[in-house]
Amino acid sequence: MIRMPKPAGGTSSVAAALMFMKNRTLIAASLTLVLCGTASAQELQPDAINNASIASISPERPLKPAPRSDPAIVHLQVLLDRAGSSPGVIDGYYGENVTKAIAGFEAMLSLPVDGKPDPAVIGRLSDDGPVIQPYVISEDDAKGLVDSIPEDYAKQAKMKHLGYTSIAERLSERFHMDIDLLKALNSSSEFAVGGTVSVAMPGAAREGKVKRIEARKQAGQVLAFAEDGKLLAVYPATIGSEEAPSPSGTHKVKGVVRMPTYTYNPKVNFQQGNNRKVLKLPGGPNGPVGSVWIDLSEPTYGIHGTREPSLIDKAGSHGCVRLTNWDAEELAAMVKPGVIVEFTDHPM
Repeated sequence: MIRMPKPAGGTSSVAAALMFMKNRTLIAASLTLVLCGTASAQELQPDAINNASIASISPERPLKPAPRSDPAIVHLQVLLDRAGSSPGVIDGYYGENVTKAIAGFEAMLSLPVDGKPDPAVIGRLSDDGPVIQPYVISEDDAKGLVDSIPEDYAKQAKMKHLGYTSIAERLSERFHMDIDLLKALNSSSEFAVGGTVSVAMPGAAREGKVKRIEARKQAGQVLAFAEDGKLLAVYPATIGSEEAPSPSGTHKVKGVVRMPTYTYNPKVNFQQGNNRKVLKLPGGPNGPVGSVWIDLSEPTYGIHGTREPSLIDKAGSHGCVRLTNWDAEELAAMVKPGVIVEFTDHPM
């Protein structure tokens, strides 16, 4: 058993997260309404996304969020993911994590870093194979599901596994997609075994040996470097918060735990509901620290996954480095004990 740090849940973080999820619900509702119109429905068809021109994307990010997913942004997000610069969840929205993924891609190619999809970037993104492809749901996709995940830690502690709550949730994480986009693309699907659905194809996980990790607090990014100094991968990240900042300086990876249990201690962590006793929560992708924990030499701190991938760099953590489950798993496969982890205030 390992003692985990406090998961995101401070008053200001929760309020921000709830507001964000409320806005996402409104956007999802708008998506559903849009899909009812013939012309708009075509915008989120697989062919429309596959054929969308990423060269048409404006170099300047919009000041206001778009009312619905943009096929060209979906296309761009998948290509960036394939290139090793993660956009976080693939959702079709031109947000900060897209800008950061472009900046990461520019850094990987030693281009001037400005986070803009200019011709120098677009021309270097490999576009091999459709970004949206069909997938047949298997019996394995339906295994190990749970009915729901209660918010109360005492109730979670009684469960055997904090697993996925639906096939759709499992597929959204496997294919790095926002679940709202997955459902919008497959509005008539029941997500049942044997059914065929359209999913993003982000490509194979990055491979290599990471020598050094840089957690850029100001930028909200994690960069993984090889022994020769080459930038292997870049991820959007939540790194601490105002209430609970992340560590400073240089630390080391102690080890990796997959599907980690979580020990809740109100004297060490925080007060969750009426829980005043130490609780041991089971592991699972919907656990407080997600599907993997990269333990750091700084006690109680680590790099880990999350049950809410859409909130990466949108709601604070309690000092740790939080990635999407798939990004944390990819990074974990490339590290060993002794890897340097440096926390910096480096901008994007």
